[in-house]
Amino acid sequence: MTKASDSPASELPYRVATLVYVFNQERQVLLLHRLRPPNQGLFSPIGGKLEQAEGESPYACALREIREEIGIELKLADIRLCGIVSEKAFEGKTHWLMFCFEIIKPIEIASYEIPEGRLEWVKLNKINDLPIPETDRRIIWPLVCRHSVMLQKPGGKAPEVFSVHIDCTNPSQITAVVEHSSKKS
Repeated sequence: MTKASDSPASELPYRVATLVYVFNQERQVLLLHRLRPPNQGLFSPIGGKLEQAEGESPYACALREIREEIGIELKLADIRLCGIVSEKAFEGKTHWLMFCFEIIKPIEIASYEIPEGRLEWVKLNKINDLPIPETDRRIIWPLVCRHSVMLQKPGGKAPEVFSVHIDCTNPSQITAVVEHSSKKS
């Protein structure tokens, strides 16, 4: 019997999820110190898998995850798609298609525990000091920072949506191809 990690990348399941970046007035980001897989023990933005059996859209999933994880009811006009990430063979177990959203107004809530872990506000300059997934550190977080409306200087040009494909087939040599970005690296 073969294990998932022994399977060729073409046989891995494909999952669709949202990531939601939440910022406060002090330009801190809300991160979840995860108690459960994926990314157990690491910090990541809130979010979760689409309810595919329900035909849920990425926007509806983002709004649902915001409601479930931070208890705020928002409207479509309160969120913005800032990027699309595809990951091939993440941890050798799954292909992921992730829609990265941001809430486009400052949110003020206290840090607290939820079933998935602890929500904590983090200063932007402290992100790289945290245990975060390597693909987030090297690829996703820098792209989110460059394409976030909330992190732009006042009067700056509105950023476009980015798209990146990350190949995790060889964990010691993760590669990424930015397929679309209006911002230069």
